[in-house]
Parts: sequence; C-alpha cells; structure tokens
Amino acid sequence: MNITVIGGGYVGLVTASCFAYLGHTVRIVEIDTGKADLINQGVPPIYEDKLEEILRQISGKNLSAQSHYEGIEDADIILICVGTPPQDDGSADLRYITGASESIGYALKGSTKYHVITVKSTVPPGTTESVVIPAVMKPLGDISDTVGFCMNPEFLREGRAIDDFLHPDRIVIGGTSQKAIEVVQKAYEKLDAPVITTSLKAAEMIKYTSNAFLATKISFSNEIGNICKKLGIDVYEVMKGVGYDHRINPYFLNAGLGFGGSCFPKDVMALIRLAERYGEEPVLLKSVIEVNEQQPGRIIQLLRTRIGDLKEKKIAVLGLAFKDNTDDVRDSRSIPVISELLEQGAIISAFDPMAADSMKKIFPSLSYYTNAGDALEGADACLVLTEWPEFSKLGSEFARMKNQVIIEGRKILSCSGIEGVCW
Repeated sequence: MNITVIGGGYVGLVTASCFAYLGHTVRIVEIDTGKADLINQGVPPIYEDKLEEILRQISGKNLSAQSHYEGIEDADIILICVGTPPQDDGSADLRYITGASESIGYALKGSTKYHVITVKSTVPPGTTESVVIPAVMKPLGDISDTVGFCMNPEFLREGRAIDDFLHPDRIVIGGTSQKAIEVVQKAYEKLDAPVITTSLKAAEMIKYTSNAFLATKISFSNEIGNICKKLGIDVYEVMKGVGYDHRINPYFLNAGLGFGGSCFPKDVMALIRLAERYGEEPVLLKSVIEVNEQQPGRIIQLLRTRIGDLKEKKIAVLGLAFKDNTDDVRDSRSIPVISELLEQGAIISAFDPMAADSMKKIFPSLSYYTNAGDALEGADACLVLTEWPEFSKLGSEFARMKNQVIIEGRKILSCSGIEGVCW
C-alpha cells in the first residue's frame, strides 16, 4: 500500500518506519526540513531502540521524507501523527491537528482516488468528527465517495516502541464506514493481533482510557508504597503478591517517583478537562494527578532527613530521562526533584546514559558527567531517579562518594545500604 504519515516526530517516525519495514511504500511529511533530511539519510532524529537499524534498511528505498504536502494524492492511507500538547489549563491543543487536516484537504483537491484519512494522534473523543472531517472536507466539497475517515490510536511505549508496533496487544480501528476500516486493517495484515473495530469516538476514548488507567495503577501503587514506608514494609514484596492475581496483573505496580513522559500527564489532564466540560467531576483522575505531583517531593524530604540542610551539599543525580531506554525528559520526575534541589542551594552533578543533552536545555548550569563514577565523586548523597538497567551493576562507584547516602526513586540498584522513596 501507499501510506503517507503527517508528522515525523516520535509516533510518526516509528509508525512510518514500521509500516515501511512491513513492505508498504511510505512517505513522511515533516515540516522541519532538518528532520526530513536526517530521515532520508537513515539517521533518526530521536533515540529509540532498534529504530536506527530499521531506518538504515528502508530509507531511500520504500521510505522517504519531505517538508511539503505535494504528491500525497497517491496515498491509500494518510495518517495524522502530529502533536496534541497541553494548553495552559491542561486541555488538548488541537491547532496542529487542524492545520494538518486543512493541508490534507487542499492537497487532495481534484483527486479521484479513494483515500482514508486516519488520525493516530491522541485526541479528545469527538475530535475526528468535529475537527478533522470538516477541515479536510472544506476544500474538497461533497466528494464523500472518495474519502473515508478512521481513528487508529497508537499504544507505543518509548524505548520499546518498535516491538510494541510489530507485536501489539491489539489494533483498534474506529471508522466512518466499513470500507474505510477495511483499508486500514489491510495495512496491518502481516501482524498477529486481535483487531477491534469501533466508532470514531470509541476509538478515541479507548486511548485516553488506557493511559488514564495505567496512570491510576501507578499512583495507586505509590500511595500504597507511601503507607508501606511508614509501616516498614517493602512495597515491592506487597505488589509482587498482588500482581499474581490475574484480575490485576503485575504491570505498572512499581512504586516510586510517579509517571512522566509525553503521554500520561497530558492525557489524564486532557480527560479531566473533557469531563469538566460536560459537567462531570472526575474525582479519581484528579487524585491520580495529585499523588503524582506530590511524589517527587517525598524523595527531597527523605534526603533532608538523612543529610540535613541541602545548601552547598553536593548531590549526585543518576537518571534524567522519564524512563529507561530513551532520551526523552518530557515531564520527567527528575525535573521537579532537580528544581527543588537547586532552590534549596544544592550543588548537582548529573549523569544519564542518553538524556543529558535533552536535560541541558532545561538546566544548562548543572555539572553533567559521562559516567556514574565521576558524577558520584565527592557527593554528599546520591538520588537514583531513572531505572536504567546499567545502574543495577553499580557498586564500587559509590565508594567515591563523600558520604554513602543513596536513595532510590526507582528500584534498580542491587548493592546494599540503599533506601527507597517508598520502601
């Protein structure tokens, strides 16, 4: 099939690369010419495990990138993969969705081929019907027989996105017609996964609900962890026992600093604002956010209990990305921790295997190191904020600290003498 992907960011690039890997001919429309050039050279502008390897195989063959909409009229499917960042009140900003939809409509004007415009971006329920379809159809007029619309949400975990795309738990497709749904379903025919077909609104809501539920599991686990900490109980032992219940399962029960990244915080807040717009009071979802926002402060409280006043104390921070195996620091729990440390006058030495350059844009004045040992040199305390697997191998490096006060926000270390924020 011929597939056009609008947006060469995280979701767009992974989606386009995987569809090309499956044998489709894929074009990416990315307005940032620098990103488009890198993609055409087989160089990913983001870090994602296995992405560079796949790009080398397909770039210049059945994957190309451009910074304009010309030529997209040959596409069977046009996937909208642009950002929906939060507005000041937490609701979803749909300006990029609207802009992409309008551009698609003008680019398809005069085309007689059947196209399925498919939203992959995370959008509030009703967006495809109320925003995308009118924006696309305005320049096209009444040619409903040549255009179909679908919503096909993505469920990609950063750091594991390639595997998630190629081995999905499910494929969700909401559509305006069975014909449109079948076109999108055909694009996935090489993948072994159940296909769930729904209305457009239901497909949009499935994505929000999935993220909100996973975020709820995390905040619930953190609240239980905070109670366990007071009782002297290892919350990881508790959640191991809980997770064996098949009704619950063990995933997303790891207590710690809370959730971050580009999806959970913004999607839960967008769902809260959507509920409020319709007169509902989402008490549980608001509590999920509240627990998450309070959690980073607990590691600072614990640190002050252990070493007292933080002014002029050297604190080694290991882990800056919001999770392991990515360089993404969006809404990383390390950001409020570092902000509080700086406010209290601490001197910070930081190390992350991938995310140092990303964090330098937020905190340019920190001392960044290329290995954990150098970051730990002479430190009064160490905070481990990201669950990088290589941190589990640290041992003798901690001997370089002035005082071996080590507090984990994620349970990853294997050496002794460690205290956790929830355990």
